[in-house]
Amino acid sequence: MSIKPPYVSLHLEESGASNAKLDAADAGAAFVLESKGTWYHAGFHLTTAVVGPTVLALPYALSGMGWGPGLTSLTIVFFVTYYNYVLMSKVLDHCESEGRRHIRFREMAADILGSGWMYYIVVSVQGTINTGVGIGSILLAGDCLKIMYSELYPDGPLKLYHFIIIVTVVLIILSQLPSFHSLRYINFASLLLCFAYTFLVVIGCFRAGASRDAPPKDYSLSSSKFNRAMNAFSSIAILAAAFGNGILPEIQATLAPPAAGKMEKGLRMCYVVIFFTFYSAAISGYWAFGNQVASNVLTTLAPDNGPSLVPTWLLGLVVVFVLLQLFAIALVYSQVAYEILEKNSADSTQGVFSKRNLIPRIILRTLYMIYCGFMAAMLPFFGDILAVVGAIGFIPLDFILPVLLYNMALRPSKTKPIYWFNISIMVIFTGVGLIGAFSSIRKLVLDANQFKLFSDDVVA
Repeated sequence: MSIKPPYVSLHLEESGASNAKLDAADAGAAFVLESKGTWYHAGFHLTTAVVGPTVLALPYALSGMGWGPGLTSLTIVFFVTYYNYVLMSKVLDHCESEGRRHIRFREMAADILGSGWMYYIVVSVQGTINTGVGIGSILLAGDCLKIMYSELYPDGPLKLYHFIIIVTVVLIILSQLPSFHSLRYINFASLLLCFAYTFLVVIGCFRAGASRDAPPKDYSLSSSKFNRAMNAFSSIAILAAAFGNGILPEIQATLAPPAAGKMEKGLRMCYVVIFFTFYSAAISGYWAFGNQVASNVLTTLAPDNGPSLVPTWLLGLVVVFVLLQLFAIALVYSQVAYEILEKNSADSTQGVFSKRNLIPRIILRTLYMIYCGFMAAMLPFFGDILAVVGAIGFIPLDFILPVLLYNMALRPSKTKPIYWFNISIMVIFTGVGLIGAFSSIRKLVLDANQFKLFSDDVVA
């Protein structure tokens, strides 16, 4: 027996305009996912969701595969994710044209696939991704503050968890912005920040690579075929996490209806940013350090032992820019959690800032951020977690489901190449996801001896 998912129903008028008639009880849609944005607002949201400090892990991803396979994999993931996101947007547009405007990933999947279980599977995977990204953002932001503090006060008494608490408090305050749409200016600043710190990292890598203090450039791979294969699949999982989104329907929901065609413009904006930032960071970092590059290239630019390979001011600016963008990323990925919380706790018949809605919002969003901050303090490792999240979260939502949903919703003829191309993507990335999950979890276990709960250092 299938469970019919709730969704926003659109009744299309003769003029072609659409009027969203929300369930009066659905405060998550009315408040968090209010539909007021333009295509470039969606572009800002998309860029913040995709282009973040994960670019600092791209040289490490290349080191697991080498120049040829690494750049080929980067390019394949670039085009496949863009293609899949366009398909997902077309599916949403198709449903809207039929009178059902889906504003949540889980509801779209359950409606098209006709299974109530799919609703819960997607919400579980999506929740894992969003919470994982929130935890990782707080962890990295706390580490950025610690780096700056250590430069100013090398023997200072403050520990990593102190800075995580500071970051969490700031995010608790910022999280009171009521809707996804209200983050549009913060996300525009995030777009500028990712350009800024990527440019500085590229300059730093080229400078370091030409320095006499740089480690010898070694681009060789592991001598063990098994280890080479595991490293390659772990690297692909990192690429999946770097390009991952997992909240495209929620971002499209912020567009003022009708949304048809607007999302593709936002995607083009996002992928222009991705092209310049991802390729430049990946190539320059791997060129400079080869297989000696850490999962966070900043760790290699400024090693704990030995001289820093970049000027202190450059490293300081990168850390500041990354820190500021991490606040935006944490806010973007928390929107799904807030939408779920307010769908059940708020009353859309009363004002968004009414006492009835304001008090539960403050309490629930504060508790959510405290939970993320606590987990960030417990988990001092970044690169391995990134690979696991990419394999078990982003690959299913961003590589497999979009093509499956397109084939089922728009039903292209089996005689058309697009049908079989989509099937090929689904089959290939199902295999990649399974092997990537195994290799990523295996590496996490192998590196476990470096991990210490509530450690003062982030294992890169």
